[in-house]
Amino acid sequence: MAAVLEAHRHDPSGTFIALRTRHGAASPGLLAGVMLFNSATRFAWIALLMSGITSARAHSEPVSARVITSPESLPSQHRSPRVFLGGSIDMGSAPDWQKDMIESLRDEDVVILNPRRPDWNPAWKPDASNPNFRQQVEWELGALESADVIVLYFSPGSQSPISLLEMGLYAKSDKLIVLCPQEYWRKGNVDITASRYGVMQVADIDKLKTAVRDKLRKLRAQQSVERR
Repeated sequence: MAAVLEAHRHDPSGTFIALRTRHGAASPGLLAGVMLFNSATRFAWIALLMSGITSARAHSEPVSARVITSPESLPSQHRSPRVFLGGSIDMGSAPDWQKDMIESLRDEDVVILNPRRPDWNPAWKPDASNPNFRQQVEWELGALESADVIVLYFSPGSQSPISLLEMGLYAKSDKLIVLCPQEYWRKGNVDITASRYGVMQVADIDKLKTAVRDKLRKLRAQQSVERR
């Protein structure tokens, strides 16, 4: 028999609520009988209910990656793992491998930090006094510091001096995942540095995608343990 909540009486401490059936008979055995709520208790129950609704929505909504492209501001709160897409750009002349990586991570709960910007002007002088150039370099430095994973792809046919610099900066960080094909002009330097500092290297772009996903899973598992 369906039960309805019926206000029975009020007192200074709150509302005394009895659970009654449609026929008016009290049903203490059916739904816990009588509950006494003071003001603080009511607010606690409301907060708990709203928290449950929010959690249910979060679990039901599909997960998707968020892409932050330079010079867009980095998120102030670090709620999801961050992946920095370093590697070959060469003033826009290198293949857009970042686009392929972003697509492969679309269904991940991740923030992707992409330094490759569509509005980049190769005519901007690479000088510290140039405001556009300085903005780009400072954005990349901040994104590298913020990232949990740094992907570096040294594209064959490119020189990528900035990527070499970034590898040197973060070789000891345990953030790096590197793809350096045999045809890259300074592969020897990359291989020796990676070997010395234990940097993960992969053989091709598909293995790079898999390695990034695996790294993200490990990060989430570690974060889950730390929250307990």
